[in-house]
Amino acid sequence: VQLQASGGGLVQAGGSLRLSCAASGRTFSTYSMGWFRQAPGKEREFVAVSSGNGSKIYYADSVKGRFTISRDNAKNTVYLQMNSPKPEDTGVYYCAAASRNLYGCNWCARAEEYDYWGRGTLVTVSS
Repeated sequence: VQLQASGGGLVQAGGSLRLSCAASGRTFSTYSMGWFRQAPGKEREFVAVSSGNGSKIYYADSVKGRFTISRDNAKNTVYLQMNSPKPEDTGVYYCAAASRNLYGCNWCARAEEYDYWGRGTLVTVSS
């Protein structure tokens, strides 16, 4: 599976931005898809994850209520809608695919559980 994230850029705090992650392959719907981010000088952190059919979704507390993850399996694409971003949301955003089923978020926040990663797209939120 190859992943390509896009949609990053400069956005004002309180604005909105939508990230996309396009995947190759015909088995996209079998993968749980996650978004992570990494701010300068910090470790990569979990943002959100969606199960293969989109029925189960989990968010980091820091983005809950502001960000929305969704997926279109017909287009092999997962999205991250960022509403009311804050300067602390600045970082490189990565999409990742995990072959594990998402029955619960007992593993979903751990980057090492994901099998494939995209290159990342930079999001800068200005105050």
